[in-house]
Amino acid sequence: MEIVLNNRKETIEGGPMTVNELIKARNYTFKMLVTKVNGQLVRVEERDTVMVRDGDKVDILHLISGG
Repeated sequence: MEIVLNNRKETIEGGPMTVNELIKARNYTFKMLVTKVNGQLVRVEERDTVMVRDGDKVDILHLISGG
């Protein structure tokens, strides 16, 4: 399937997958992630049920704090 991940076209093996499956497939290891699918915020507790499908626009951003 082809998606736009963080403003870049990506080809992902297989068909639709959950947001958590995509996070694991792309090896995102940061604990604090903000996820959006097609502009809609996906909460942490929803990541196992919200699906990413062919043509979707996905944003996975990590939060960094400091001082």
